[in-house]
Amino acid sequence: LVAAACGSDSEEDSGSGGTSEAKLTATLNGSGATFPQPFYESVIAEFKKKQAGVTVNYGGGGSGKGRQELQDQVVDYAGSDGTVKPEDVPKYKGGEFLYVPTVAAPITVSYNLAGVQGLKLEAPVIAKIFQREIKQWDAPEIKALNPEAKLPSTPVTVAHRSDGSGTTENFTKYLTAAAPGVWKLGSGSTVPWPADTQAGNGNSGVGQIVKNTAGAIGYVDLSDAKASQLQVAMIKNKGGQFVEPTPEGASAALEGAELKPDLTYNPLNAAGAQAYPITAPTWILVYKNQKDKAKGEALKAFLRFLLTDGQKQAKAIDYAELPPAIKDKAMAQLDNIVLPA
Repeated sequence: LVAAACGSDSEEDSGSGGTSEAKLTATLNGSGATFPQPFYESVIAEFKKKQAGVTVNYGGGGSGKGRQELQDQVVDYAGSDGTVKPEDVPKYKGGEFLYVPTVAAPITVSYNLAGVQGLKLEAPVIAKIFQREIKQWDAPEIKALNPEAKLPSTPVTVAHRSDGSGTTENFTKYLTAAAPGVWKLGSGSTVPWPADTQAGNGNSGVGQIVKNTAGAIGYVDLSDAKASQLQVAMIKNKGGQFVEPTPEGASAALEGAELKPDLTYNPLNAAGAQAYPITAPTWILVYKNQKDKAKGEALKAFLRFLLTDGQKQAKAIDYAELPPAIKDKAMAQLDNIVLPA
């Protein structure tokens, strides 16, 4: 009865671990956020084992690139850590698009200071560092948070993204919320960084600057920070606790997140003693009305796999899987994707 009720959906039910999966054939191209890229690449590799006839490509390039390429119908799906501005919605050539939440993760504040472990920072101090008001590591504001640390007089080198970035958007949104009146550069996928800062392409590019520069500081997703073996700061959360960036801290931040009808949400600067305050969401954006049936079936199968079996891979590569309340609505969102007859 269930199979009969599902109708044509049964051929898209690949990825839930069943043995009666239809074998699909398609190539799906995506681009966008580098923040979830290690997670997507891991899920793509596992999905290929289930559906050998489907090739899923994900080119990264930053959230801005992904949104632009979906807008221009250059790609089949886009990764984005930020939402589309209302004025840009009508520019999407394929019409209405849907947000599918996929995973979340901490944005670390990574640094390079020999002999200084467990650095503690809070939003107003981070704001002053990144807008070049604090220029040395032994500044009184940093010392006050780290009385036991032997902070050197090394100059601070600020590393940020060169590309249109959802990580930048979430990092600057956090500073806007948590350091009001102190943070003056606004929020967005790009902001007017001071001239005496360094820019890197993608999360890994910022990570490399931090890794190779004594005294550097930058914002990098946890997975890339760990891959580059970077030192990461503990950040003071809304509850006054200093919290390390971990998948568990990100999960705690998601617990109270309020999901809007379009499935966007904001877990930044979340309440809760265990919540890591710079926890970023991320989505895959797809057109509601698919033009190619084979691609549409493959896209739904891939997203269904990502939201089921794929979630189990998240923690091992330093991402937080979606809590049931968000995951269930993300799964239901897939039913809104319309395939041609």
